[in-house]
Amino acid sequence: MDEVEVVVAHSERATLRVGDVFLKVDADQAHIDVEVEAMSLAPVPTPKVLWRKPPVLALAAVPGTTLGRLGGPSTGSPAAWAAAGATIRKLHDAPLPPRTGGAGRSILALAAELDAECESLVTNGVLPADLVTRNRRVAEAALRPWAPVFTHGDLQIAHVFVDGGEVTGIIDWSEAGQGDALHDLATFTLGHEEHLDDVIAGYGTDVDLDVIHAWWALRSLLVVRWLIEHGFDPFAPGCEVDVLRSRM
Repeated sequence: MDEVEVVVAHSERATLRVGDVFLKVDADQAHIDVEVEAMSLAPVPTPKVLWRKPPVLALAAVPGTTLGRLGGPSTGSPAAWAAAGATIRKLHDAPLPPRTGGAGRSILALAAELDAECESLVTNGVLPADLVTRNRRVAEAALRPWAPVFTHGDLQIAHVFVDGGEVTGIIDWSEAGQGDALHDLATFTLGHEEHLDDVIAGYGTDVDLDVIHAWWALRSLLVVRWLIEHGFDPFAPGCEVDVLRSRM
């Protein structure tokens, strides 16, 4: 009998792997609704839905491996990273989905959350004031008008699988919807700045690097406290706090 592997688990949701089946358990069925709808619309490789019985969604494993993980060594050739960029561009060029996604929050909402989070990080002594202040300034460049595209919304490196020079699957679509294209590109390259040029080459269009850097800072500032509260370590080498330090 296959063992049950806990892929990720916290108070909001959990993902388990049993053999070649992933079981996603989510207390908020809206996340599952978004995921299933997005996978049906996305013109890129996605997991096959095996069955759905709330609060569980069963998905088939996708072939290949990820290009690495945040805080760990990156793998894959420049061609593989470029292939990921080309696949992301294909998603962004697709017809808009009906919903606003995690990458589509308004400038005002993001700015308000960022201000509150920065104040909390400093007041509670989570991060030094100079580190927060510097990265808050860097993050400003992300708070600008943008044209909506079909975004994944949580395009972490661990969510993209490749085999050789081909993308074989993109997983975890619960934040998908209309959003800022550079949010996806920045999330994918977070902590792996050395591969940004390869990704942009595959993406095939000019990208504002100041905005990418801004999203690295903004995303990291917003998640540090959440990660700590949910049992993760943003202070681990190569993770979010190191990303913030790299902007100093």
